[in-house]
Amino acid sequence: MAEILKIEHLKKYFIKKKMFTSETSTVKAVDDISFSIKQGEVFVLAGESGSGKSTIAKLILKSLKPDSGKIIFEQQEIDDEKRNLQKIRMNCQMIHQDPYDSINPRMRIKEIISEPLEIHNVLNKDEINNRILEVLREVKLEPAEEISKKYPHMLSGGQRQRVVLARALAIKPKIILADEPVSMLDVSIRAEILELMRELQKKFNISFVYITHDLATAKYFGQNIGILYLGKIVEIGPINQVLDNPKHPYTQALIDAISEPNPENLFKERNIRIKDEQVVKKIEGCKFRGRCPYEIEKCTIEPNLEEIEKEHYSACHVKID
Repeated sequence: MAEILKIEHLKKYFIKKKMFTSETSTVKAVDDISFSIKQGEVFVLAGESGSGKSTIAKLILKSLKPDSGKIIFEQQEIDDEKRNLQKIRMNCQMIHQDPYDSINPRMRIKEIISEPLEIHNVLNKDEINNRILEVLREVKLEPAEEISKKYPHMLSGGQRQRVVLARALAIKPKIILADEPVSMLDVSIRAEILELMRELQKKFNISFVYITHDLATAKYFGQNIGILYLGKIVEIGPINQVLDNPKHPYTQALIDAISEPNPENLFKERNIRIKDEQVVKKIEGCKFRGRCPYEIEKCTIEPNLEEIEKEHYSACHVKID
């Protein structure tokens, strides 16, 4: 498969000012991130809240300007020139976490889906109307004609997220950035939406960047995964290798946090117990060392991603079996 998107040494820092004082601090939201995605691949970005997942998505879409680094789409670097911005935004669409906030409640469904088509001026009026009905059927919202005339408040949460997916598909993108697309839905609906996304991904050979903190859904949907902690990728590789044989203590901790369907296993000893301390201040070396039970003296030096097994990389000085 050909490489469609490549991220090289991407950085985005924010200056945070303390209230009622002149003191400031630097938040390294995205700190030297690199990864690539092939055509038709599902790449997962996983990590807890505040790890930088959504910021990366905004940087890819150029809704945020990176401090440094490159975003390369189809072998061409995307800069701030109008034609390059148009290229990435035509070929890369977003599915947001909350289907209640991500669509305009005053617009009918047909107006919501037609919006990207009208902005990019790719179809005439009749073609837009036909495309709206076509894409509603693709996301299994039928009768499409009737659904298209409704307002968002007339639909359920799962139906609204299908509308968001339909809007993303309308312009026939090559990449979809899905930011926690099922976390706001009822458990019974999540599997349906994930199965629909997987079906559409295979049917149209779309590349997905699937952003989540839920490793259970990540393993179901993804092929490769990058584990983020405080703006850094600490482990990356094929999803089965990373989740079945984690080599970074933070990845192990995320796996241990997955809900256990068997109650008898809830009281078993966990493999790793991270410290409760939330380290958000600037520290030297490994960002995870303030919470890591394996901390050694060498952890004051920032570790690089090293290949542990084929295409499986981890940034940790301690070799974990």
